[in-house]
Amino acid sequence: MRTRTEQTEIIALLGIAIVSQAIGNVLLSQGMKSISEASPLVWSDWGVIFLRVLDTPSIPFGVGFLIIFFVLFATTLSRADLSFVLPAISSEVIVNVACANYFLQETVSATRWLGVVLISIGVVLVVRSSPKTFGIEREPVVAWEKVDR
Repeated sequence: MRTRTEQTEIIALLGIAIVSQAIGNVLLSQGMKSISEASPLVWSDWGVIFLRVLDTPSIPFGVGFLIIFFVLFATTLSRADLSFVLPAISSEVIVNVACANYFLQETVSATRWLGVVLISIGVVLVVRSSPKTFGIEREPVVAWEKVDR
């Protein structure tokens, strides 16, 4: 049985992962929009585009935050059930839409907000069903098992 501290750590990892992912997406979107506004992107000039990407600080920082998200996501998957982690991490959609609306001044329609509300309801249902996630002790996974013949 997992302790309350372990449960708190899993929830904290998910929270930090969600925030890191939202920051990464906002920075990446902001940087890519600034590149495309400067001049049209022509994919045959991939070398020039690559240099512009490296020269736009928000893009490498955005990628860095997305790497942090992925590491925390993978760490959480090693400690909790996929059927809990994946829906719980879906709350990133809520954070992303709110950040796009606030930081990037994107217009978010009522239909999109309704979708966010539906996702929120799903996340709450999954999180409330979490006792199985936190209550199972697992046998170690053996990748290669020697079979005697």
